[in-house]
Amino acid sequence: MSSPGSGIFSGFTKLCKGLAVMLVGGHIVVQLLPVSVTYLALIPARTIPFGWNLITAGYVEQSVHGVVVSTLGLLFMGKLLEPVWGSKEFLKFIFIINFLTSVCVFVTAIALYYVTMEEKYLYMPLSGFHGVLAGFLVGIKQIVPDQELHLLKIKVKWLPSLVLLLSIAISFFTPESATYLPTLIFGTYIGWIYLRYLQRKPESKLRGDPSEEFAFFTFFPEFLRPIVDPVASIFHRMLCGKSEVSSDSQGYTLGGAPLLGSDPIEASRRRERGARALEERLAADKLVAGLNSEEAHVDESDHV
Repeated sequence: MSSPGSGIFSGFTKLCKGLAVMLVGGHIVVQLLPVSVTYLALIPARTIPFGWNLITAGYVEQSVHGVVVSTLGLLFMGKLLEPVWGSKEFLKFIFIINFLTSVCVFVTAIALYYVTMEEKYLYMPLSGFHGVLAGFLVGIKQIVPDQELHLLKIKVKWLPSLVLLLSIAISFFTPESATYLPTLIFGTYIGWIYLRYLQRKPESKLRGDPSEEFAFFTFFPEFLRPIVDPVASIFHRMLCGKSEVSSDSQGYTLGGAPLLGSDPIEASRRRERGARALEERLAADKLVAGLNSEEAHVDESDHV
C-alpha cells in the first residue's frame, strides 16, 4: 500500500530521474576517487587544456547537502517545466545554461585573480548544479508568475530574486561564497537571456518571450525599477539591436519589421500552458492523496 504522502513524490519524468541518477553518481565518484575532482570540476588554472570541465563541472556535486538540494530541485522543478517545454527543449536548456554559466564563472575567476593577485581564484574547484537550478526558477517565473506559494505566502515570480538576495546576504558571512555566488548569478541571468531572446517555439516558429511581464526590471521591486530599466535597455540593444515597441500586436520592431519572437499572444499562451500543467499536477497529487487516505481508512476498518 502506498503512503499518504506518496503523491508529492510521484509524477517525476524519466529524463529527470535519469539526470538525478547522474548527479548522485557524480557525487559518489568524487567521494570514492577524490582525485577525479581535478578532472571533472572547474579549476580555472587547469581549464586549459582540460576544457571539458566547462561541461562536467555542472553535474558534479562535492557535498552531501549539495547533491540532495540539486536532486530534489531537479525532480520537482523538472516535473513542472519538462511537460511545458518538452523533453528535448528541457535537456537543451540544461546543457546551454550549464555550459555558458561555467564559461562566465571561468572568466570571472580569471578576472578576480588579476584584480586581487590571489591564487585561490585559480585553483579552487568549482562545481555544482545550482546554476541550472537558478535558471529553472526563472523558467517557473515565466510560466506561472502569479502562482502563490502557500507556505511562504509569496508569488513564484519573486523566487529568483529572493534566492539571489539571500545568497548575497549569506556571502558576507561565509568565506567560500566565491564557490557558489557567481554560479547562481550567472545561472539566473543566462537563464533569463535564453528564455527572453533565444528559446525557439516550434509551434509558432518564434523565439523568446518579449512580454512586459518577463522584462528584466520585473526581477526588482518597484522602487528600483526606474534605476534598473535604463541599464537593462543597454543590454537589450546589444542583444536585439535598436528596437522599439510597436503600437500594434506585432510586438518588437526593428526598422519597421517585426523581430523574431515578438508575439505577446504566444507568451500569454505559454503562461496559460504552464498554469494548466501546474493545476493538473496539483489535481493529480490531491487525487492520489485522497485515494491513499481512503485506503488507510479501509485498512483501519479491516483491523477493527
